[in-house]
Amino acid sequence: MKLGKLEKIKDLRSVWKHEATDFTTWLSDEENLATLGEEIGIDIELLSTEAKTGSFSTDILAVEANTNNKIIIENQLEATDHDHLGKIITYASGHDAKTIIWIVKEAREEHRQAIDWLNEHTDEEINIFLCKIELWKIGNSEIAPKFQVVSSPNNWSKTVKRSLDNEMSATAMLQYDYWTKVKDEIDKNYPTFNSRKPIGQHWYDIAIGSSLANISLHVIARRNEIKVVLWIPDSKELFDYLYNMKDEIESQLGYELDWISSDNNKSSSIVIVKNADVHNEFKWDENIKWHLTKASEFYEAFSERVKNFK
Repeated sequence: MKLGKLEKIKDLRSVWKHEATDFTTWLSDEENLATLGEEIGIDIELLSTEAKTGSFSTDILAVEANTNNKIIIENQLEATDHDHLGKIITYASGHDAKTIIWIVKEAREEHRQAIDWLNEHTDEEINIFLCKIELWKIGNSEIAPKFQVVSSPNNWSKTVKRSLDNEMSATAMLQYDYWTKVKDEIDKNYPTFNSRKPIGQHWYDIAIGSSLANISLHVIARRNEIKVVLWIPDSKELFDYLYNMKDEIESQLGYELDWISSDNNKSSSIVIVKNADVHNEFKWDENIKWHLTKASEFYEAFSERVKNFK
């Protein structure tokens, strides 16, 4: 078997020229925050970008989905410096954040030691992460981002593993139980869909026969919302192609959609949202029926159009 060779892209700015308009915008995308969250071990939900802290602006303000504790994320596409170390403390104080994530190109040893010291000497509720962001590819493949935790709170990995194994949070357990019922319903009544193993996270993906897009079901417990999304991770051309058929698609579906795209993000999405009592298990059958009915309608409306895209 012939294996490819990993090649590291040393110049991050060849992909993200500007921290605020390019990298922060990219990172604020739901799927990219989820990738960061998976590396760290928490479920991150975006609140805002460039959130004001007095006369300063925090790159990303978010919350931990399982606890609603505030998270601040500071981005630096260079080596760590004293200025940004001061910023993360200022921003965390201004937003009363419990979790601080400092994302950098390179972590200087003195700043790694500073983060270790802060984690050792601050309240155990405060968690500070220093993370590297790297770019890799194999041959002519697409460039892929990789987060690497350089410094984290003491015993964090053990704590996360223990919580996942023994004491799953209330929100994660709710999500896991809900998607388990969704999977059971798919297996019984929706043969078009390939069911997948449920996980305690806020989304559940359904393939539509193309790697360019998929249907994603969402449960946003904090906002009592459920969503169905046509998720297009990396094709503005496909989004534009579908948008040109907007009136035709919405007429077929019988309802309007939110068409979400940004010049600064590779990803785009087409969405329908419903307010729902996601915490009340007696409402789950109703919510699941809505989720899978809309998913079926999305499948009918988008599957062939996506496959026909050239």
